[in-house]
Amino acid sequence: MWNRPVPLIGDRTSARDRADDPQAWAMPAAVREALHEVIDARRDIRRYRPDDVPVEVLERVLTAAHHAPSVGHSQPWRFVVVRSPDTRERAALLADRERLRQADGLDPESGRRLLDLQLEGIREAPLGVVVLCDRRTAAAGVLGRASFPDADLWSCACAIQNLWLAARAEGLGVGWVTLFQPADLADLLGLPDGVETLGWLCLGWPDERPPTPGLERAGWSRRAPLADVVLDERWPVEGPAAPPSHLRAPAPEAVVGVRDDADVLLTPPGSLGALDRALDRVLSLGPDPSRGTLLLVGADHPVTAHGVSAYDVSVTHEVLTAAVAGQALGVTTARSVGLDVVVVDAGVTEPVRGAVDARPLEPRGDLVTSDALTPADVDRLLDRGRRLGGEDGGLLVLGEVGVGNTTVAAALTAALLGRTAAETVGLGAGSDSTMVASKVSVAQRALDRVGPGLGDGAPEALRLLGALGGGELVVLTGAVLGAAAAGRAVVLDGLATSVAALLAVRLEPGVASHLVAGQRSREQAHALVLTELGLEPLLDLRLRAGEGVGASLAAGMLLTALRARAATARTV
Repeated sequence: MWNRPVPLIGDRTSARDRADDPQAWAMPAAVREALHEVIDARRDIRRYRPDDVPVEVLERVLTAAHHAPSVGHSQPWRFVVVRSPDTRERAALLADRERLRQADGLDPESGRRLLDLQLEGIREAPLGVVVLCDRRTAAAGVLGRASFPDADLWSCACAIQNLWLAARAEGLGVGWVTLFQPADLADLLGLPDGVETLGWLCLGWPDERPPTPGLERAGWSRRAPLADVVLDERWPVEGPAAPPSHLRAPAPEAVVGVRDDADVLLTPPGSLGALDRALDRVLSLGPDPSRGTLLLVGADHPVTAHGVSAYDVSVTHEVLTAAVAGQALGVTTARSVGLDVVVVDAGVTEPVRGAVDARPLEPRGDLVTSDALTPADVDRLLDRGRRLGGEDGGLLVLGEVGVGNTTVAAALTAALLGRTAAETVGLGAGSDSTMVASKVSVAQRALDRVGPGLGDGAPEALRLLGALGGGELVVLTGAVLGAAAAGRAVVLDGLATSVAALLAVRLEPGVASHLVAGQRSREQAHALVLTELGLEPLLDLRLRAGEGVGASLAAGMLLTALRARAATARTV
């Protein structure tokens, strides 16, 4: 018998070795048990501690991902590690928008149930890992992809699973977030054509330790028995039903991931529903605010000369004068819920005595034939608004007065969101169908004059503020920026204040985390703007009042709920 040549590298076993003991390649029992323990303990985590993940731990986790199987050994995965709070805030805003869009596509009850769920932890997790698939190599050039072109995506999914299991073994939590339009996430990261995202992985030390999957605990779904998903030989004639859509009918009590303070309250998690989410946002900005201020800003608009309002421009002066006297509806509502009031004249035709002066100094245009404000006035009023927004503590509650400003706000909405005037112009106060048609025509002419946008960043926001804005909208935009810089929460009212907030977000994306939608008004464009901001309104009372009435009512609810939460019994 001759000795078998044994290779010095590679597999040293022989066919006889493998035939004698087919199971010899198995890991020791302890290793197998540990592996299955890690698999069984993997969870989708939504809540995180802010503590950093050590570099060596992150490297071990990413190495595990990099050791995943890949079609044709192509290794198509790429991992973008995101630490910047600014980038995470922008990603969280994209996810908030998509969550609201999905909820809006459901029947009302299912949509409300969906909104009860915390579906991501992008803001809380210290790290984001965006998993990408580099598909720029033609499928025919990769062994195994000619027949299954998407096998590169499957390979990246395997990398995610490796990462997830390695993270769980380290004690880290992972949450896989797919609440994005892929193109939006690609734009955020500057991805080239041919590189696709598989979603955002939240990575950090978990602030929850769920014994079972969260959606199972929430009654969203149950794990199907193994027998239901294993088929013999081929698909049966009458096989398993299509997977149920759990998105349509989550259980009413489904709430995943409440914040630290809610965990110790003697009350069911999520007991205040959407209000709890708003409270968490307000409290995350700093100390519990005990008060708030209504910033009521008024201005007139030359566009009213085109017949876009059912009221004479003198009404703006009348209402703002009554506000200074403490008798306008917005002011009486604000004071009834304990808010302070600041009244600002941002360009009323006849100056309002007793109001804070923030009036434009240069000629104003009618939107259709000329820009609403000069660049110098835009800069001046933005700065005035910043100082007003940052002057005081507590909640900043926004309100506005301005005959004709629903047309202005609708035109701005269309320009910011790439819509037509017909999609954004609504009735406004006192209008009829004839006037609506006139408003649509005027707004579209203004949009045609302004022309295509320059993108969705700060330069375009400033351009549109000057071209299509108005004094009160610029001051309100500045106030949102100033409040955010001062760490204040901002409660929005109707369309005009929400458009101002959207402009502020375009100027400074980090502003988004400071916003609370007080209400959804009857204006057609308001829901579009709130969705773009990723905000769910606290009230939906079909208000037409303006003046900060809805925002004041919502602020009163917030302050009451904050006091109630502070006084509620704690558990141990």
